[in-house]
Amino acid sequence: MSRTTRRHRGADPRLLSLVGLMVMLATVVAVTAAIATTRNVPDSAGDVSTISALVLMIALGAVVKARLRIRSTTFSFAWVETAIVLGLALAPPPWVILSTGLGIACVSLLNRLTAIKTAFGIAKHTLVAGGATLVIMLLGQRWPPDGLWNHLILLGTVYLVAAILDDLLAIPVIALASGTRIVRQFRTHFDLRLAGFAVRFVVAALTLIILQADQRLLLAVPPLVLSLHLAYSARIRGRTEQQAWQRLARTTDALNVVDLDTVLTTAVTQAAELFSADEVEIELRLGGRTVRGGTGGITFDGPTGTPTDVDGTIVPTPLEGHDRTVDIGILRLRFRGPVQLSEREQYTLRTFASALCTAVRNAQAYAELARVADEHAYAAAHDALTGLANRRHLLDEGTEQLSTRHADGVTALVLIDLNHFKEVNDTLGHAAGDQVLVQVADRLRGAAQASDLVARLGGDEFAVLLRGLPAPAVAAHRAETLLAALHEPFELDGMRISVEASGGISVAPSSGGMAELLRRADVAMYQAKRAGQRIATYAPTRDTADLGRLTLGGDLPRAVADHEFVVNFQPIVDLGTGEVTSAEALARWHHPTHGMIDPLRFLEAVERSGLLPAFAEAILDQALIAAANWRDAGFDVPVAVNVSPRSLLDARFPGSVLARLRAHDLPPDRLVLELTETLTLSQLDVVDRVLSRLRDEGVRLALDDFGTGYSSLSLLSRIPVHELKIDRSFVTTMESSAEAAAVIRSTLDLGRSLNLDVVAEGVESEPQRRALWELGCVAGQGHLFARPMPAGTLLAAMQRGSGGRPGTLAAPLHDAGAVIRLSQNRRQASRSRPDRLPHLPA
Repeated sequence: MSRTTRRHRGADPRLLSLVGLMVMLATVVAVTAAIATTRNVPDSAGDVSTISALVLMIALGAVVKARLRIRSTTFSFAWVETAIVLGLALAPPPWVILSTGLGIACVSLLNRLTAIKTAFGIAKHTLVAGGATLVIMLLGQRWPPDGLWNHLILLGTVYLVAAILDDLLAIPVIALASGTRIVRQFRTHFDLRLAGFAVRFVVAALTLIILQADQRLLLAVPPLVLSLHLAYSARIRGRTEQQAWQRLARTTDALNVVDLDTVLTTAVTQAAELFSADEVEIELRLGGRTVRGGTGGITFDGPTGTPTDVDGTIVPTPLEGHDRTVDIGILRLRFRGPVQLSEREQYTLRTFASALCTAVRNAQAYAELARVADEHAYAAAHDALTGLANRRHLLDEGTEQLSTRHADGVTALVLIDLNHFKEVNDTLGHAAGDQVLVQVADRLRGAAQASDLVARLGGDEFAVLLRGLPAPAVAAHRAETLLAALHEPFELDGMRISVEASGGISVAPSSGGMAELLRRADVAMYQAKRAGQRIATYAPTRDTADLGRLTLGGDLPRAVADHEFVVNFQPIVDLGTGEVTSAEALARWHHPTHGMIDPLRFLEAVERSGLLPAFAEAILDQALIAAANWRDAGFDVPVAVNVSPRSLLDARFPGSVLARLRAHDLPPDRLVLELTETLTLSQLDVVDRVLSRLRDEGVRLALDDFGTGYSSLSLLSRIPVHELKIDRSFVTTMESSAEAAAVIRSTLDLGRSLNLDVVAEGVESEPQRRALWELGCVAGQGHLFARPMPAGTLLAAMQRGSGGRPGTLAAPLHDAGAVIRLSQNRRQASRSRPDRLPHLPA
């Protein structure tokens, strides 16, 4: 067996030393053979023919071979040792040794091999011939021996030694030339090498048998050798392809990860092994990143364009999908010598590149999703203007801190409010006010310690959570440091502005959690304001807050868990017909001690407690259950639910609402969410996203208490509502106040021009109902029709109806068939809103 190597540029010194040693030993063997030949000089034409036949046979044995490439080195499994053994059976051993060297030299010259390759081939095969000759000499046998069996036994022994010697001489050189381990190289294709040795031995034995039987039968040897060689080569090629496909399958499975660095590392190392490349390079267009390496791992990871030290053959392949519509980069295989991939390797390379393209795109998409998720998570926990933690983050961190306060020391909260900050906004504008807030945030962040959490709660209100204090008294000193940072004037567009601040300090209470800690800090801050002090520490004896509200705040967790919150419903009716068109859900707290509690007394506590999401879901569930029950009873009445502004600042709110609708199998348009005008313009960017998603899904939106806020029209232009609700204060005074009537009239005109429904609240008398209807108001709610009642009671009222008409709660303004005269406003409303006409005669 012979191997032909393609040497690296700048070969390994160990390789040169090993080949040099082999050349020296082969020279000794050749010189010894030449000396022996002088004692038995070829002296006839037959001897010359025999030597010529030996040289030709050795050369053919070197030419007929099966090739295997490892990196830029090609190894060949040849028939040289078979030719050597056959030669020993036909001629004196010295002749065979010299003919071996001459035959290999001729083949090397014809193939134009480099000097080191030629030297290695001649030396190795000369040593194999010498080793086989030495075996014959050591056995002391006459060559050729007498008898066929003796001949075959000696032949087998000589062939075994020649084969082993061939491997022992070739494998270290192959390992050094290819950069692989000797043990691994020895195991590679061991079974095929063993089978090849056996096949070639059989050929040699048959040849000897034929020679003894009838030399004319030698004509059958070449076809036999050729057939066996082709079968052996096909077996090696099939085994190589099978292993390649198995490695490809394992590699594509290993690429199925979502981390881009892992994908690139796996691709480089696996491709280097799969294609036996000296270096693998992956260049990505996105980000201009290039990664290089080999079987040992990544050797370079940096910007595209950095040169490599691996010269030689480069095999580039674009990283594109099967449809070739996406090209994300290029994969390059580098070889230190000349290499040409086979057709199978080229197809495997394209398949691998396609799988790598998919893996990289998946990893990049996952990284982008993770980045967006991180951004969203950060935005949900931080104030957009100042970058500080927001209220939600403060509550979450504080709750977690309080659960471990015994181990970490004392926890305290400093609440800071800027005095007269409204004057900055009113005088210099909101942009200037925002600049001041940013500077305040920077100073507080700089004055706080690493363990502190600085937050902006909203507007000009800030908070600093102090963690791990050695004693409660330290909180006051730390608070003084924070407020002192705000003492120096602020630079604003060339002006120096002084902003005063008040602070309140509270130490973590034994009960009540973060909500109570925040409330106490708020109480302390207002104590400081009232006393004209810069800072105050919470004192229970000076807590002027409503003790009843404080008690209720402590009861909130139990109330949510025990479902103490109940919902009553006030119907909304068609003012003309008295028919129920929808119902508004109104929350009540059925307290076991204090009885039924109005929401005005507990809503603020709910919002401060952090239980708002659970509370909102409980109210929404009860409202949707009622709507579903009404529908099952034959009354498809939408339900309206009030929404806290804080809920609209929670990005999870739309998903929760839609999940509840699906759970109760209600269409989204059966739910109306009522919004208040307490939203500030600075919050609208967040609210826009929340409400747009709900509206896109079909949920209807209403603007409650319209006309009472400071920015009604501004809000209306930003919030995509379907309905306006006129505040009860205007309805109550519309008969005695021209201004109130004007507000109602302008609201109705605005609703008509924007194609919005308008509902009047607080309708308590028939004159009010009739006046509203004549102005063009279609719907109203109030005590004239019904007070808030449980869902079952409202259902019974609708089933009973008014005047025997189910679904109505009041008599119609006009009997069917009556002729009525419309006012100018009413006629305008009828023309602009034909879908809202009262029942008129045909």
